[in-house]
Amino acid sequence: MSVNAYVRAQKVAATPRSTEYRLMSEITGEMIAARDAGLAGVKLAPALHRNRQAWTIFRNLCQSPENGLPAELRAGIISLGLWVDKYTSLVITGREAIDELISVNRAVIDGLSNENGGAPA
Repeated sequence: MSVNAYVRAQKVAATPRSTEYRLMSEITGEMIAARDAGLAGVKLAPALHRNRQAWTIFRNLCQSPENGLPAELRAGIISLGLWVDKYTSLVITGREAIDELISVNRAVIDGLSNENGGAPA
């Protein structure tokens, strides 16, 4: 099978949940790699920027009246998104460590995984 055929098949089979899972896994992996490389403060900015962007998108999507998620879940995601934004500023300025952001993302990844503990299809 050619790579293009695989990519097309993956796009057809992808669900929003699996896309979110993959995105959060990639971003969290980047943050872990940056932390493990000993980066801190401003040197974490590239990994932190991508994480902040994702959370801003999640927050904006949850603010939309057309969003089908339960109101309580949407409010929780909005609240987490606001926290991520503020906490990221503390990490970039060296006042906090990146570990709490990684923990939050891991919790979201766990929530996006299916009941069997694996990645969503």
